[in-house]
Formats: sequence, C-alpha cells, structure tokens
Amino acid sequence: MVPSLLKIKGALAENEVKDFLQSFDINTTTYYVITSRKEIESLDLSYPVALKVCSRKILHKTDVNGVKLHIESKKELLNVFDDFHTRFPNEKLLIDEMVEKGVEAIIGLVQDPTFGLCIMFGVGGIYTELYQDVSFRVIPIDLYDANEMIDEVKGKKLLEGFRNIKASKKEVIKLLLKVSSIGETYIDHIDQMDLNPVFVYEDGICVVDAKLIVK
Repeated sequence: MVPSLLKIKGALAENEVKDFLQSFDINTTTYYVITSRKEIESLDLSYPVALKVCSRKILHKTDVNGVKLHIESKKELLNVFDDFHTRFPNEKLLIDEMVEKGVEAIIGLVQDPTFGLCIMFGVGGIYTELYQDVSFRVIPIDLYDANEMIDEVKGKKLLEGFRNIKASKKEVIKLLLKVSSIGETYIDHIDQMDLNPVFVYEDGICVVDAKLIVK
C-alpha cells in the first residue's frame, strides 16, 4: 500500500519526510510544527533548538534564509519566530531540537537516466560535496554492496576509528539497507530523496535534515 504522502507530486515538507522515515524505524531529530507564538509557550523544549521554514514550496531552506540554528532560549526563539512569521506569513515553521554532532554522512536516492533509481553514499559533511567523494549503486543493494559503497569513499576512515573517532559503520550499513528497501518498494513514486546530514554515533544514527521529491 502506497502511503498517502507518496501520492502527492513534488517536494514534501521536512516534517512529512521525517514522519515517513520514522515509519521505517529510521531515527530523526525531535521536531514540532507550529504556526503561532502560543504554541511555543506550550512546548517543553530542550535547548538549543533550530527554527526552519516548513513548506512543500521551499525545498532549499537556506537559500531563502529559512533556517536559524543554535537558538538558546525561549525568548530568542520567540524573536526568531516573529522574524520568520513576517517573512513567511503563509508557511508553517518547524522547531528542531538540536542533537550532539556526530560524523556527518549523506545518503540519498537519485534517478539516473540510464540505470533508474540509484542509492548514493558519502561521508564527511561539506567535504563530501566539495570533493564529490561519493559512491553509487543501482537499487536494491545487499550487505556486500553496502560494505563496498563505504569502502569506495575516502571518508570511510571516519567510520573506522580514525583519530579515535567513535562512529558506527554497522549503523551506516543498516541505514543504507533500509533506504535501499524504501527505494525498491516505492520505485515508481520516488524521484529523489536526500538525507543530509545524517549524524553517525558510536551506537546509532540521527537524520538531521531530509528532502523527498515524489514523481
């Protein structure tokens, strides 16, 4: 059965993507979608938090100055809310509880004109995109493929104890296999999915930001 979200054409809002991921037991940040100051007052938040514009119409939030990180108090959050509400009066806003930073990874699904839906992996934050240090496979992948994908990127050292960094390669493999399974199941519906960044810890992962475009 295809989830109702995947019957919508175009980009989904961040909360919708994270809800979708959570339904596959993929860990994400804790978030709240709000439209008013009153809702902020009623929330028991753990600071710091981030505030983001949350809209199907705005795929690249940073391009429109629609993300504010490291908000340290309710007073500051209310001030940022007022600014966002003025600039995005018709859009919902998302409060994201910020998590401890881990090793940054990126995992995605992309449509290739020749091979169809492929899964992509990279590790290392901004350097992944700067140096194009990524690997690809046609979905579905198996355990062997997932290991190979990690071995092909230079940033793999960050998952192998480099400078005593604690980040679980096993957890990354589990996530790669889950994303591959999602792609295989909904291959006729997903045009693109981007989990970036994914924080990798010693004993888990957390998807911090996520995008999903439906065919």
